Order: sequence, then C-alpha cells, then structure tokens
Amino acid sequence: MASTTPIDTPPALPAPPDRKARPQSTGRAGDKVFVGLSRGSGILLLVLMASIAAFLSYRAAIAISKDDGNFLTTFDWNPAGDPPVFGIAVLLFGTVVSSIIAMVIAVPIAVGIALFISHYAPRKLAAPIAYVVDLLAAVPSIVYGIWGALVLVPYMEGLNLWLDQFFGWTYIFEKTEVGVARSLFTVGVLLAIMILPIVTSVSREVFLQVPKMNEEAALALGATRWEVIRLSVLPFGRSGIISASMLGLGRALGETMAVATVLSPSFIISLHVLNPGGGTFAQNIAAKFGEADEFGRDALIASGLVLFVLTLLVNGAARLIIARRKEYSGANA
Repeated sequence: MASTTPIDTPPALPAPPDRKARPQSTGRAGDKVFVGLSRGSGILLLVLMASIAAFLSYRAAIAISKDDGNFLTTFDWNPAGDPPVFGIAVLLFGTVVSSIIAMVIAVPIAVGIALFISHYAPRKLAAPIAYVVDLLAAVPSIVYGIWGALVLVPYMEGLNLWLDQFFGWTYIFEKTEVGVARSLFTVGVLLAIMILPIVTSVSREVFLQVPKMNEEAALALGATRWEVIRLSVLPFGRSGIISASMLGLGRALGETMAVATVLSPSFIISLHVLNPGGGTFAQNIAAKFGEADEFGRDALIASGLVLFVLTLLVNGAARLIIARRKEYSGANA
C-alpha cells in the first residue's frame, strides 16, 4: 500500500479589520473642537448679518414713516425740513452709474494686465509688476481721494473737452455745463483706478491655475499664443474673472472718502456724465452724518439699507453665475 505524505498547509491569514469599527483616535477631541468652532463661526456670521439687517430695517422704517416725499423717487434730501422730505433717486443713480463706468474701464485693463503677467512677461519682469499691483491694492482710500482731487480732476478737463468734441453726439458725453470736472465720469475713472489692483490680482492667480497640460496640448496642435489664451486660459478662468469683478464692484459701490473728495454733490439726475454734480450713497452718508440730528441719521441709515440690499443682490447674482460652472465653484469639493 502506497504511503501518503502530509501536505504542508500555509498558516492562516489574520482576519481583515472591520472597516465599520473605527479605531480610537487620539485626535477625536480635536476634531470635535474644530467642527464646533467652524460651525459656530458660520452661525455667528449669519447672526451678525441678520443683526445688521434688523438694525438697518428698524431705523429705516422710523425715517421712511415720517418722510413726506417718496423715498424711492424724490430728488431731494432735506430730513431736517418741516415736513421732512428726502429720497434716494439721485443717490441710487449716481452709485450705479459711477460703478458701471468703473467696471467698464477697469475689468478689460485688469484682465489684460493679468494675462501679461501670467503668460507674456518674462519672470524677472512679471514678479516686480505683480508686487507693485498687490501694493496698489493696499493704498488707503483717502490717498486716492487726495490724488484724485489734486491731480486727476485738473487733467480730466482736457479729456472731457475731447469727449464732448468727438463723442458729444452720444448725448452721454455731451458737456452742457461749464465747471470743474468733478463729475460722475471723473468718479468712475477714479474708482476704476482703485479697483484695478483687486481685479488684476485675483485674475492673475486664476490664470496661473490653468492646467499646463491644456496649454501644452493646444501648442502641440499648432495654436498660437493668443489661441491658447482664447481656447484654454479664458474659458478656465471665466468664473475667476467674474469673482474678481464682483469684488471690485463691491468696493466701487461702497467707496466713501475718495468719492466725497472728488465729487461735487448735487441732487440732480443727468445723463450727461461729464457735467459736475451727482451723488452716491456712501458719499452722502459721509458728508451729512456729522451734522445730522437723530432723525437725519435715521434717514441716512435708510439710504444705507438700500446700499446694503444692493450689495447683497450683486453678490447673489455673482454666485448664481459662478454656480453655473460647478467644477470651479467648489460644489464638487
């Protein structure tokens, strides 16, 4: 009878760890603290926003209830009168028009500068330019205002005459009043200079995040430098440009000291943007808050509420636009 030899069996492997049972981590307490702080910070922000909105609404309701005119359409600001008459028509018009002028001027130039720094300029030149741009974003508003009043306003008179001569037929650039160039157009130019560093810095950082593979693939297919930017860089950075523009628009809407230093205020609405006069929410609050009585401050707070709502609407519209590009909005993070 043939003998049989035992076959060596391999040792049993240890059982795989239970994935459902998490090991005790020494950092669990720290995680709980971090989650609590994060959640608390978010809740605190919402509470602060709600508190600001409630305070502005309460004080605004007191003022509007005693307004003898229409708060939305009145072309006057006299809360100390008997009866008090005040409205935001001129302020809303001036704020929107000056901000639009600033955005039309600043955004194309800022995007061009950002593209030059990120894709055209040599490294030795790009770094100093980027540093100067970032430095300009930290200049205080009052410095821009003084520079605008002493330097920009005198030089704007020649530009106003040129625009009136060659583009006066557009009605918008027709100058019908003689005076110093303390107009909404000058304010728009000054605001464009102020928001230019912000839009440039954010756009530059977005353009630097474009995947190199996309650019190299386009170059390998024979695309020119401009075609690479048009087909790869700009589509990728579209949401970033919108975000940068909204940041700049937020500063333009709420700018105070620079506008108050340059603008010659008047409660007249005119589509001739070269004519002196006009007003904005922030400029009116800064100019009249010190001399106003308690009811006058309530009226100014009511105008501040409109600016608050306008800023929220602008930011909300920007978020809706960015949300259309979910891959860049953080929704899939």
